[in-house]
Amino acid sequence: MTDFRDRDFRDSDFGDRDFRDRATVREILTATGDTWAVVGLSNNTRRAAYGVAQVLQRYGKRIVPVHPKAETVLGEPGYPTLADVPFQVDVVDVFVNSSLAGEVADQAVAKGAEAVWFQLDVIDEDAYRRTTAAGLRMVMDRCPAIEIPLL
Repeated sequence: MTDFRDRDFRDSDFGDRDFRDRATVREILTATGDTWAVVGLSNNTRRAAYGVAQVLQRYGKRIVPVHPKAETVLGEPGYPTLADVPFQVDVVDVFVNSSLAGEVADQAVAKGAEAVWFQLDVIDEDAYRRTTAAGLRMVMDRCPAIEIPLL
C-alpha cells in the first residue's frame, strides 16, 4: 500500500488540489453547516467515531449516527443508511475502511451534502475526484477532532 503521507498531493493526480488542504479543512469546519452525519458511529465507546462525535458535539455540531444497527448515540437517533436520514446533512464524516468509503462518498453526493470528510488513513482517490467534480468540498486522511481545536 502506498504511504500517502509522503507524497506530494499537488501533482497531476489531483491537479492543483490537495485533499488534506488546510483551507478546505477550515472551510468545512467553520463555513459549512453544522449537521454532521457520522457514518460508522455506534455506541462502542472504544471506537474512534464515538470520541470524534463527542468532540464535534462539544464544538456545537449536531451529529447524526449512521450505522446498520441504527442506534441512538450521544442522545441522537441513528439511521441505518444516509438515504434513511429524513433531513438534510451538511457534512458526511466517514469512519469505514477505504475499500467502502467511495460508496459512502457517492451516497453523500446523492443525499445533497455539502462536504465529505474521510478520517485518518481513509483514502480513495477516485472518490475524491467524483465528489469534488460533483461540487462538494472534501478532505481525506484528516480528523476533525484534531483539526477543530486548532482553528
